[in-house]
Amino acid sequence: MTPAAILTAAKARGLRIATAESCTGGMVAVALTDVAGSSAVVDRGFVTYSNAAKQDMLGVQADTLAAHGAVSEPVAREMAEGAITHSLADLAVAITGIAGPGGSEFKPEGRVCFGLAHKGAPTFTETIDFGALGRDRVRHAARDHALALLSRALQP
Repeated sequence: MTPAAILTAAKARGLRIATAESCTGGMVAVALTDVAGSSAVVDRGFVTYSNAAKQDMLGVQADTLAAHGAVSEPVAREMAEGAITHSLADLAVAITGIAGPGGSEFKPEGRVCFGLAHKGAPTFTETIDFGALGRDRVRHAARDHALALLSRALQP
């Protein structure tokens, strides 16, 4: 589903969308708001690159960050749920990962964690290892995957 189709489907269901992004720096919000008329569906986008921003803007818990690190499904879950709590949205997608260069043995370059929160439903999380594709390609792959998550959430 294209960003335009995501917006059309959300509008038809009366849903508002928020994004919570770290390693993509707002790329999902840009993809959605590049579409004319997106203001009818997109409530807001949070770019929470630092741990402090994740805590201040989305309510991610310091204990969660300390126990799991920023690149983890528990943090992606709290980001997505925080985006719902701190917005007028019904549906939120969150992204936190290591675009590169760099990484570690335990959290390699290209690892990205996603969260998808929908009011009234359990929050979905997953981790995708895109591999060391290079910073730009990892970020674009993460953006595209987040859009696919929104698309799946809007399927009838």
